[in-house]
Amino acid sequence: REAKVLRMRFGIDMNTDHTLEEVGKQFDVTRERIRQIEAKALRKLRHPSRSEQLRSFLDID
Repeated sequence: REAKVLRMRFGIDMNTDHTLEEVGKQFDVTRERIRQIEAKALRKLRHPSRSEQLRSFLDID
């Protein structure tokens, strides 16, 4: 669910990005809950162990 929220919010693999309200309607939750899910997912991606995996995946030094 976190991945789908991030994809929708940032328009990854989509034509456009979506608002918190639009994503919330898709998941039948409030926009505040979507904001929380988005924040949690971004925290996970910023964690050192994850960011190292992302760097190697993207081949960034």
